[in-house]
Amino acid sequence: MPPPAAGPAPDQAPPRPRRADAQRNYDRLLATAREVFAEHGADAPLDDIARRAGIGNATMYRHFPTRRELIIAVYADEVTELCARGEALLAHEAPGEALLTWLRAFIAHVATKRELAQAIPNDRGGQRSALFDGWHDAMRATASRLLARAQRRGAARAGLDPADLLTLANGIALTSADADQAGRCLDLLRDGIAPLPAGHRARIAEPG
Repeated sequence: MPPPAAGPAPDQAPPRPRRADAQRNYDRLLATAREVFAEHGADAPLDDIARRAGIGNATMYRHFPTRRELIIAVYADEVTELCARGEALLAHEAPGEALLTWLRAFIAHVATKRELAQAIPNDRGGQRSALFDGWHDAMRATASRLLARAQRRGAARAGLDPADLLTLANGIALTSADADQAGRCLDLLRDGIAPLPAGHRARIAEPG
């Protein structure tokens, strides 16, 4: 089952297919914008993106009339790539490692793409909220499939909630001082995901 669409808002009609040359220009602009935004932030001059892509400004603005639309397209592409990586990991022979590998990618995504997502301006019509809901749903669905597979194969304990895993992973991404600390925190998360030993019952500390 493919991940939910991570692009247009739910109330938008699907775009018409582009001609081959227009699609090439679109793809080149999108890839270049990803590079430029990663290097210089979402405020990087749009003319620099067009120049690096080797495409005229007029062509760029036909595809992306505003900075907002370009940022949305770039971030949607990042989410789609992250979810596609999760789908590919569903074929990994070690489902527990597949889940941890994807959570590591999710942590890197949050740590490096959060400013890009926050650069999307809000709007009165609620499109920004709808977009974020769609992206979050896509990532939760990916985590759910990876976790469910690991649980079926005995590589993750029962009763885990994928939303809880993403909350913990999100916290690691936002609060870790560096990559080493993020790795150590992910190791702790790995221990929390691992199946409990046979006969072990989780104990809840009594208050006071």
